[in-house]
Amino acid sequence: MTASSPANPAISIRDLVKRYAPAGGGEAKLALKGVSFDVPQGEIFGLLGPNGAGKSTLINIMAGLVRKTSGSVDIWGFDIDRDQRNAKRAIGIVPQEIVFDPFFTPYEVLENQAGLYGVVKHLRRSEELLRAVHLADKRDAYARSLSGGMKRRLLIAKALVHQPPVLVLDEPTAGVDVELRRQLWELVTEMNREGVTIVLTTHYLEEAEELCDRIAIINHGELIANKPTRELVGMAREKVLLLTLANPVVDLPSHPGFIRCQAVGEHGLEITYNKDKANAGELLSALQAQGFSVVDVTTKEADLEDVFVRLTASVAV
Repeated sequence: MTASSPANPAISIRDLVKRYAPAGGGEAKLALKGVSFDVPQGEIFGLLGPNGAGKSTLINIMAGLVRKTSGSVDIWGFDIDRDQRNAKRAIGIVPQEIVFDPFFTPYEVLENQAGLYGVVKHLRRSEELLRAVHLADKRDAYARSLSGGMKRRLLIAKALVHQPPVLVLDEPTAGVDVELRRQLWELVTEMNREGVTIVLTTHYLEEAEELCDRIAIINHGELIANKPTRELVGMAREKVLLLTLANPVVDLPSHPGFIRCQAVGEHGLEITYNKDKANAGELLSALQAQGFSVVDVTTKEADLEDVFVRLTASVAV
C-alpha cells in the first residue's frame, strides 16, 4: 500500500449521504445529509454528536459495513468504492462492542485477524502488539477470562494487526472506570506520537477537549462544527464569576452584562456574563458601587461541553 502524501488528508469525506428506506413504505430516513470534512494526517480528531446524530453510520461506511447512498470517502488517498481493498487496509476500527471469539487466546485473536488481512507469518506483530497494550502476560489465557479493560485493549491491538495509518476508536471508554480510561488514553496518545492518525468518538467531552487537536460535531446527520479544539472552545462567550461576599446576600446585584446571577449559600454569588459585553473588572467595580463587599473571586471559563450543548440545541428538531 502506497503511503498518502503528507499534504493530503488521512480521511476525506465529500457530500456524504446515507438514506435508509423505511420498512413497509413511508418516508425515507436521512441519516447523513451531505456531510463533508477532512481528517488531517497525524492528528487526534474528535467526532462528536448526540445519540442518533449519524456518527456510527459514518464510521460503518468507512469500515465498509454500510453502503453510502451518495458522496465520496477517501481513506489514505484510496476511494472506498474504486479501491476498496487498499481503503480497508488503511484503516483499523475499534468498535463499541466486544467482538472476538471468547474461546481464543489473545495471541490467537491477533494471529487470526492478521491472517484475514493476508499478513504473512514472518511479518505478523502479535507479540509486539500484546506488549504494546500490556497484555503480554495474558498471551495464552482465554479471551473470555479477561477483564473489561483488557478486552478493550485487545480490541485496539486487533485493529492494528495490519499496521493501518488510521485508527478509529468508537466510544472506547464507555462504561470503564477512571483508571482504565487513563490507561487507554495513554496508549492512544503514544500511538499518535508514533504517527497513527486517530479518529475518536466519545461522550466524555472533557476527554475530547484534552486529547483532540480538532473536533467535528454532527447533529441530525449534518456537520455543524469543524474547528481546532481551542478555537471551538473559544466560541463560548460565557464566563462565570464565583464571589464570596463579606456580608450575607440579601438582594442580587444587576448589570447589563449579566446572563445569570444567583446566590450560592449565605455569602456567595455566581454570576454568568457575556465576555463580549463586559469584563470581570467592570463587573467587580459595579458590584462595589452597589454596596457589595467582595472578599474572594474565582473565575471559570466555558468549556467544550458548553459549546456542544449550545450548538446541538440550536439545531434541534
